[in-house]
Amino acid sequence: MPLAALYDLPAPAKLNLFLHVVGRRADGYHLLQSVFTLIDWADTLHLERRQDGQLRRHDLGPALPQDDLCLKAARALQAESGCALGADISIDKQVPWGAGLGGGSSDAATVLMGLNRLWGLHWPRERLLELGARLGADVPFFIGGRTAWVEGIGERLAPIELSPQHYAVLKPATSIATAAIFSSPLLTRDTDPAIVTGFLADASALALSEASEGRQIGRQTLAGFSGRNDLQRAAEATCPEVAQAGRWLQARFGNSRMTGSGSAVFARAGAGERPVATMHEGEWPEGWVGRMCRSLDTHPLVGWPG
Repeated sequence: MPLAALYDLPAPAKLNLFLHVVGRRADGYHLLQSVFTLIDWADTLHLERRQDGQLRRHDLGPALPQDDLCLKAARALQAESGCALGADISIDKQVPWGAGLGGGSSDAATVLMGLNRLWGLHWPRERLLELGARLGADVPFFIGGRTAWVEGIGERLAPIELSPQHYAVLKPATSIATAAIFSSPLLTRDTDPAIVTGFLADASALALSEASEGRQIGRQTLAGFSGRNDLQRAAEATCPEVAQAGRWLQARFGNSRMTGSGSAVFARAGAGERPVATMHEGEWPEGWVGRMCRSLDTHPLVGWPG
C-alpha cells in the first residue's frame, strides 16, 4: 500500500566546529574548510501525500518566507522525477533562522528524503545528494547524515568520527545576512589550508584531556580544538551582539566561537553523560534564544532514502 503520510520527521541543526576561508573562485564563490557536526536542536516536519500534484507548506510555528527552501526542494524533486503527486508540508520551526545553524538546509534535506519515500521514488542517496547540491551548499551534508570534514564551497564531504560532546548554543536577537559578511573588508580569504589528520589529532587530544581532567573541562579553551571562524570578525563588526554572546559563553564555559555565517555562538560544555556547566532561559538578554545541545553521531534519517 502506498504511504499516505509521514509524521514527526526531524531536521536537526549543525555546528561549524571551525570555518576557514582559504580562497575564492573566479566566479566569486568562497572556498572553505570546516567540520560540520549535527546537534539535537531540530525542526519537525510532517508530510502528507496529495493526489492533485500541488505542493503546499503549513507553518506550525513562526511564519517562514513564502517560497522557502522546503518548497524549492519539493518542486525540484517533483520536476526531476516526473512525479505527478504533491504534498502538504507542515513545519514546526524550532531552530532559529539567520543563526548559521543550517536550519533551512536541514528542512530541505528532510523534505527530499521524506518525499522520496512518500512518493515511492526509491532514489539512491547519491542522486538526492546531487539534487541537494543544486539547492544549497549545506543541503548535501544533511542528506549525508554524518559528521563531516567539508571543503570546496561546501559540496565536498568526507565523513569523520568525533567523540560525543555537549554544546551550549546561544543566538542573539539580531540575525545576519550572509552576503553582508562575505562582502566585508574585514574578511580574510587566505587562511592556510588545514589537514584533517591535524584536526582529528587535536580533537583526540582534547577528548583525552577531558577524560583525565573530569569536570575541569569547563575551563578548557576551544583553541585546543583546531581552527577558528574566519567570518567572526566581520560578523561582530556587523552585529556587536555576536561579540556580546561570545563573551557571555566565554565567562560561563571558558570558550566560545561563532558557527557558520549567522549570529549564533556556541561553546563546548564537555563530554560524558552530563555537561560540566549549563545555562537556562532567562539568564541571557530578552529576545535571545539558547539551548544546551548534544552532538549526534548520525542524522535520525540516516537509514533513508528508499
